[in-house]
Amino acid sequence: MKKRRILLPIIPVSLAIVLTGCFQGEQSLNNKNEEIDPPKENAEAVNNLENATKGEKNAKDETAENSANTVSRQLYLLDANGMVASQTLELPVPDSKEVAAQSLEYLVKGGPVAQLLPTGFQAVLPQGTEILGLNLKDNGTMIVNVSKDFKNYKAENEAEILQAMTYTLTQFDSVNTIKLEINGKPLNAMPVNGTPIGDGYSRANGINLVQSDAVDLMQSKPVTLFFPAVQDKNHYFVPVTKYLNVSDEDLYSSMVQALVEGPGFSTNLQHVFNEQTELVTSPSVNSGVLELKFSQSVLKNSDKAVIPDKVMETLVRTLTGDGTVEAVEVQVENVETLFNEEGEPYTEPVTTQMLTPAKRL
Repeated sequence: MKKRRILLPIIPVSLAIVLTGCFQGEQSLNNKNEEIDPPKENAEAVNNLENATKGEKNAKDETAENSANTVSRQLYLLDANGMVASQTLELPVPDSKEVAAQSLEYLVKGGPVAQLLPTGFQAVLPQGTEILGLNLKDNGTMIVNVSKDFKNYKAENEAEILQAMTYTLTQFDSVNTIKLEINGKPLNAMPVNGTPIGDGYSRANGINLVQSDAVDLMQSKPVTLFFPAVQDKNHYFVPVTKYLNVSDEDLYSSMVQALVEGPGFSTNLQHVFNEQTELVTSPSVNSGVLELKFSQSVLKNSDKAVIPDKVMETLVRTLTGDGTVEAVEVQVENVETLFNEEGEPYTEPVTTQMLTPAKRL
């Protein structure tokens, strides 16, 4: 089957168009050295056009300058349903190399992030919290030293605070785990609800954890699934950690099945798969590419072989999260070539790098 790279909408950070040109009024003198003025209405038109052009040019130049002074960062914030989700925001370029410290500072309630928050989102760290210092160890552990104001949170928010800090810092390749200090004193447990953190906290601890009485935690495996969500016009993905009763042999089958079943609880998370969707063969990994073959129920339009964009994005985000899978190749039984919703064929396996930077999690 022929495939090519998925083309998704890309939202530019900024667009600077420099307009060149000038408008010059001409003056001439008659034989008696008298000045000949242009008609008044023409002069006003020229002046208005000059002013409009200069104003537009200044605005574009200012946009370009602002763009050069900002950098895109992923911040994990709380959405309207109290779930931790990534939002990519434009932050000022820091004067030093303390980009990780800056990212944490933008998680503080009432801090500089207040003017940047998307509708329905809020910061997670208690107001007044100061990031006193960061110390990255050779083993990838980031020690975060915060002020005593960090203690001023409710017990029910403790997990979200840990998750937001962990996922925000571990977006940097060199950071695997975080540990906390308050005014230089190491914490073995969180100060309000006592969550153990002495050995460090990492993405392996999960995010937006869903507990199920039907699952034996000792015999199960935690996996993080991504589900689309919408807040006003803001489309984003929410990571959800579930425990699945799986073995290594059927891990990817179980993850796909969990995506097909949907989030399983009432939130703004979207269920994007047809309920009849199923895998017709067992998934296999070859040279980092996970190969999946579905029934035709996965299609949005079977006549045109269109697979929903959110289905493809959900699969790629979820299945490339463990570091083993680099790309996902989706096939459908009795279909030679798959197309996205724009009518473009898939000609190669899809990676997270093929998604727009603003949407990566």
